[in-house]
Amino acid sequence: MKILLVDDEKRIIEVLEAYLEREGYEIHCADNGIDALKKAKTINPDLIILDLMLPDISGEEVCRLVRKESDVPILMLTAKSAEDDRINGIVMGADDYLTKPFSPREVVVRVQAILRRVKKTEKIERIEFNNKQLAIDLSKKEVTVKGQDVILTPIEYKLLTNMALNPGRVYSRMDLLEKIQDEGMYYEGYERSVDTHIKNLRKKIELDSRQPTFILTVFGMGYKFGGVLDVSNTAV
Repeated sequence: MKILLVDDEKRIIEVLEAYLEREGYEIHCADNGIDALKKAKTINPDLIILDLMLPDISGEEVCRLVRKESDVPILMLTAKSAEDDRINGIVMGADDYLTKPFSPREVVVRVQAILRRVKKTEKIERIEFNNKQLAIDLSKKEVTVKGQDVILTPIEYKLLTNMALNPGRVYSRMDLLEKIQDEGMYYEGYERSVDTHIKNLRKKIELDSRQPTFILTVFGMGYKFGGVLDVSNTAV
């Protein structure tokens, strides 16, 4: 599996590259944001390890631009340890967050855990939540609520599946608009239009749309999926 390692500190690059190659990963390196964005497109990595303090553009901006094109897992590295910084990193689209100084062995463990989660998700054909209250058949693109078929628009389905496959992850309105822009519904500057789609989605999948259990509002940030994944799920 290919990992793109982005950091402007040569020593960190050398150490992490050695540890990760020892585990069998193919490592590609970049020491600035522009180079990182180019390599993210050309090598199509399975995971990006991204330092936030880069010499040209910030790691946050790199993360934002990568998220426009890809759902590749991102492990953020930073010297910032404040809670707000960690939260912002996750909201921005990072899958995990590690504060410097860190142990190279911990980085390896975090990388392995992220890739295991991704591999498991890729194999999932059907996911069920809250004791089969909500079920999504990813192969057939069908949704049921308490066993009854629910007809979603393509945009509603895409919003639901993106959040359901990443439960707990906070999506800003812009994040969600970027997820559905290939459906012809992305208009820059109209982030609030996603609220209408969320409102309609809630009416279809929530038992009480005024007190939702699946599509939750994170005030001041956006939305997240709050369903609890059932233990038994059918995999390919």
